Amino acid sequence: QVQLVESGGGLVQAGGSLRLSCAASGRTFSSYAMGWFRQAPGKEREFVAAISWSGSNTMKGRFTISRDNAKNTVYLQMNSLKPEDTAVYYCAATMKADGRTPRRLYEYDYWGQGTQVTVSS
Repeated sequence: QVQLVESGGGLVQAGGSLRLSCAASGRTFSSYAMGWFRQAPGKEREFVAAISWSGSNTMKGRFTISRDNAKNTVYLQMNSLKPEDTAVYYCAATMKADGRTPRRLYEYDYWGQGTQVTVSS
């Protein structure tokens, strides 16, 4: 069982930056692939970024995912934020990725409660 707790969300002006953190419980964090998703009001949850257990990650321009296995934490650095980035951001974990960087919701077994990011224009 893995528990995930996101933090770092908040209100930021367009063009600003935020770094989200996701702290994971458990002693096998380094074996998990981790992902970030987001959900805006009235929209479906969508993929943002993922990182494998070995550190291979997906690239999404303004957003960068990274991990610190010593701290059981995954990060999402978000730069040049836009109002359309406003959403609840969720982190997720899976041990079944076999070195991949999963992009689909159903591929993840554990989810955090989410952290709100609001970008004002």
